[in-house]
Amino acid sequence: MRTRIQFSCAIVGALVLGGVLSAAPASPATAATGVTLTVVGGALSITVPVTASLGTWTNSVAGGTLSTALGQVQVSDARSAAAGSGWVATVISTALTPLGGPTIGAALLGYTAGSITKVGTATYVANNPVAIDGVVAVVTASGITGDNSATWNPTIDVHIPGGVASGVYTGTITHSVS
Repeated sequence: MRTRIQFSCAIVGALVLGGVLSAAPASPATAATGVTLTVVGGALSITVPVTASLGTWTNSVAGGTLSTALGQVQVSDARSAAAGSGWVATVISTALTPLGGPTIGAALLGYTAGSITKVGTATYVANNPVAIDGVVAVVTASGITGDNSATWNPTIDVHIPGGVASGVYTGTITHSVS
């Protein structure tokens, strides 16, 4: 009887071991999803100070130049531009006009962009016009790849002629970008 039990155990052991060895391993189930993302270009925009004081001038017979920072100007270009494209920021001013008396013409106002803080890939050039009585380029961006921005704080030079009347002079400096 002992032989039978050993033989039976051997057969059962062989069947169990054979079943374990012959069972195919479970493979993980996989599935792939192709995806796309579309990025569309945004806008080209410019922001400027709403108001600014050009300072106070103590009148003199000879006149002189008053130089004042205008405040931060920023161009943001989210158009996702193709490599090599660009933009031009321009400016124009009206005359500075008092309540009474002669004006200080816009031809007597100059513009210096100063240092330009850059974001993105582009080449920026400050044009620094000596008169802003007509539409003139102040900062030019070229060689753009993708989104970019430029920020500067321009200095406005007011060449005050001798003998101007005392008073508050007002005008408008308009920036544009295209």
